[in-house]
Amino acid sequence: MGNRNQYLHEVVITAIIIKDGKYLITRRSPNKKRFPGMWTVPGGKMETSDYLQLSKDTEHYWYNVLERTLRREVKEEVGIDIDNIEYVTSLATIHDDGSPSLVISCMADYVSGDIKLQEKESDQFAWVDLEGAKKYNLIDGIYDEFVMVENKRKGKKTEWKRF
Repeated sequence: MGNRNQYLHEVVITAIIIKDGKYLITRRSPNKKRFPGMWTVPGGKMETSDYLQLSKDTEHYWYNVLERTLRREVKEEVGIDIDNIEYVTSLATIHDDGSPSLVISCMADYVSGDIKLQEKESDQFAWVDLEGAKKYNLIDGIYDEFVMVENKRKGKKTEWKRF
Protein backbone atom coordinates (compact mmCIF):
# COMPACT_ATOMS: atom_id res chain seq x y z
CA MET A 1 0.00 0.00 0.00
CA GLY A 2 3.00 2.31 0.12
CA ASN A 3 2.48 5.64 1.81
CA ARG A 4 -1.28 5.65 1.29
CA ASN A 5 -3.46 6.78 4.20
CA GLN A 6 -4.26 3.48 5.93
CA TYR A 7 -7.44 4.96 7.43
CA LEU A 8 -8.95 5.92 4.10
CA HIS A 9 -11.15 3.12 2.77
CA GLU A 10 -13.56 3.26 -0.10
CA VAL A 11 -16.90 2.46 1.57
CA VAL A 12 -19.33 0.26 -0.34
CA ILE A 13 -22.77 -0.75 0.86
CA THR A 14 -24.72 -3.67 -0.60
CA ALA A 15 -28.24 -5.05 -0.22
CA ILE A 16 -29.57 -8.55 -0.10
CA ILE A 17 -33.11 -7.64 -1.16
CA ILE A 18 -35.90 -9.98 -0.08
CA LYS A 19 -39.15 -10.40 -2.01
CA ASP A 20 -41.49 -13.32 -1.37
CA GLY A 21 -38.67 -15.23 0.31
CA LYS A 22 -36.32 -14.82 -2.68
CA TYR A 23 -33.18 -12.73 -3.13
CA LEU A 24 -32.31 -10.41 -5.99
CA ILE A 25 -29.04 -11.15 -7.78
CA THR A 26 -27.59 -9.30 -10.77
CA ARG A 27 -24.90 -10.24 -13.26
CA ARG A 28 -22.07 -7.72 -13.53
CA SER A 29 -21.51 -6.39 -17.04
CA PRO A 30 -18.65 -8.06 -18.92
CA ASN A 31 -16.88 -4.68 -19.23
CA LYS A 32 -16.59 -4.14 -15.45
CA LYS A 33 -13.01 -4.01 -14.14
CA ARG A 34 -13.87 -5.92 -10.96
CA PHE A 35 -15.60 -9.33 -11.21
CA PRO A 36 -16.88 -9.02 -14.82
CA GLY A 37 -19.73 -11.40 -15.68
CA MET A 38 -20.11 -12.66 -12.11
CA TRP A 39 -23.32 -12.58 -10.11
CA THR A 40 -23.67 -10.27 -7.13
CA VAL A 41 -26.18 -8.17 -5.18
CA PRO A 42 -26.95 -4.47 -5.79
CA GLY A 43 -25.06 -1.71 -4.04
CA GLY A 44 -22.44 0.91 -4.53
CA LYS A 45 -19.92 3.36 -3.16
CA MET A 46 -20.74 5.93 -0.57
CA GLU A 47 -19.68 9.44 -1.54
CA THR A 48 -19.44 12.56 0.59
CA SER A 49 -22.07 14.05 -1.74
CA ASP A 50 -24.51 11.56 -0.20
CA TYR A 51 -24.71 13.80 2.87
CA LEU A 52 -22.79 17.07 2.32
CA GLN A 53 -25.70 18.88 0.69
CA LEU A 54 -28.07 17.88 3.51
CA SER A 55 -28.48 19.67 6.80
CA LYS A 56 -26.99 17.84 9.79
CA ASP A 57 -29.30 15.89 12.08
CA THR A 58 -27.44 16.99 15.21
CA GLU A 59 -24.89 19.74 15.70
CA HIS A 60 -22.06 17.58 14.38
CA TYR A 61 -23.54 14.57 12.57
CA TRP A 62 -25.54 13.36 9.62
CA TYR A 63 -27.49 10.18 10.46
CA ASN A 64 -28.77 7.31 8.28
CA VAL A 65 -26.02 7.96 5.72
CA LEU A 66 -25.49 4.32 4.75
CA GLU A 67 -29.23 3.70 4.51
CA ARG A 68 -29.65 6.75 2.28
CA THR A 69 -26.74 5.71 0.06
CA LEU A 70 -28.11 2.17 -0.23
CA ARG A 71 -31.61 3.38 -1.17
CA ARG A 72 -30.12 5.67 -3.84
CA GLU A 73 -27.78 3.01 -5.24
CA VAL A 74 -30.49 0.34 -5.41
CA LYS A 75 -32.89 2.77 -7.10
CA GLU A 76 -30.20 3.78 -9.64
CA GLU A 77 -28.88 0.29 -10.27
CA VAL A 78 -32.05 -1.82 -10.37
CA GLY A 79 -34.94 0.67 -10.26
CA ILE A 80 -36.69 -0.50 -7.09
CA ASP A 81 -37.45 0.88 -3.64
CA ILE A 82 -36.38 -0.90 -0.45
CA ASP A 83 -37.05 -0.58 3.26
CA ASN A 84 -36.21 -2.17 6.65
CA ILE A 85 -32.47 -2.05 6.05
CA GLU A 86 -30.55 -4.20 8.53
CA TYR A 87 -26.86 -4.94 8.95
CA VAL A 88 -25.68 -8.41 7.93
CA THR A 89 -21.86 -8.43 7.84
CA SER A 90 -18.74 -6.56 6.78
CA LEU A 91 -15.90 -7.47 4.46
CA ALA A 92 -12.76 -5.79 3.19
CA THR A 93 -10.43 -6.20 0.26
CA ILE A 94 -7.43 -4.53 -1.27
CA HIS A 95 -8.04 -4.01 -4.99
CA ASP A 96 -5.41 -4.60 -7.67
CA ASP A 97 -4.70 -0.86 -7.75
CA GLY A 98 -3.86 -1.01 -4.03
CA SER A 99 -6.97 0.81 -2.80
CA PRO A 100 -8.63 -0.69 0.28
CA SER A 101 -12.36 -1.25 0.15
CA LEU A 102 -14.73 -1.80 3.08
CA VAL A 103 -18.04 -3.40 2.14
CA ILE A 104 -21.03 -3.23 4.49
CA SER A 105 -23.53 -5.92 3.61
CA CYS A 106 -27.18 -5.36 4.53
CA MET A 107 -30.51 -7.03 4.02
CA ALA A 108 -33.63 -5.11 3.03
CA ASP A 109 -37.22 -5.69 2.00
CA TYR A 110 -38.43 -5.04 -1.52
CA VAL A 111 -41.12 -2.33 -1.43
CA SER A 112 -42.05 -1.37 -4.99
CA GLY A 113 -40.94 -0.90 -8.57
CA ASP A 114 -40.00 -3.01 -11.56
CA ILE A 115 -36.43 -4.10 -12.16
CA LYS A 116 -34.68 -1.80 -14.63
CA LEU A 117 -30.98 -2.58 -14.99
CA GLN A 118 -28.32 0.02 -15.70
CA GLU A 119 -26.54 -1.44 -18.71
CA LYS A 120 -23.07 -0.25 -17.64
CA GLU A 121 -23.55 -2.06 -14.32
CA SER A 122 -25.52 -5.27 -14.92
CA ASP A 123 -26.89 -7.21 -17.86
CA GLN A 124 -29.14 -9.83 -16.18
CA PHE A 125 -31.05 -10.34 -12.95
CA ALA A 126 -32.80 -13.18 -11.14
CA TRP A 127 -34.80 -13.72 -7.95
CA VAL A 128 -33.43 -16.84 -6.27
CA ASP A 129 -33.99 -18.88 -3.15
CA LEU A 130 -31.08 -20.40 -1.26
CA GLU A 131 -31.07 -23.59 -3.34
CA GLY A 132 -31.42 -21.67 -6.62
CA ALA A 133 -28.53 -19.36 -5.72
CA LYS A 134 -26.13 -22.32 -5.95
CA LYS A 135 -26.66 -22.52 -9.71
CA TYR A 136 -25.17 -19.06 -10.32
CA ASN A 137 -21.53 -17.99 -10.51
CA LEU A 138 -21.79 -15.74 -7.44
CA ILE A 139 -18.87 -13.68 -6.20
CA ASP A 140 -17.37 -15.89 -3.49
CA GLY A 141 -18.84 -15.24 -0.04
CA ILE A 142 -22.28 -14.04 -1.10
CA TYR A 143 -23.92 -17.46 -0.83
CA ASP A 144 -22.79 -17.62 2.82
CA GLU A 145 -24.32 -14.16 3.34
CA PHE A 146 -27.62 -15.54 1.99
CA VAL A 147 -27.42 -18.30 4.62
CA MET A 148 -26.87 -15.63 7.30
CA VAL A 149 -29.97 -13.79 6.07
CA GLU A 150 -32.02 -17.01 6.11
CA ASN A 151 -30.87 -17.58 9.70
CA LYS A 152 -31.65 -13.98 10.66
CA ARG A 153 -35.15 -14.29 9.22
CA LYS A 154 -35.65 -17.30 11.54
CA GLY A 155 -34.39 -15.27 14.52
CA LYS A 156 -30.96 -16.91 14.59
CA LYS A 157 -27.94 -14.59 14.63
CA THR A 158 -24.72 -15.75 12.99
CA GLU A 159 -21.42 -14.21 11.97
CA TRP A 160 -20.11 -14.89 8.47
CA LYS A 161 -18.48 -18.26 7.94
CA ARG A 162 -18.50 -21.02 5.34
CA PHE A 163 -21.90 -22.62 5.54
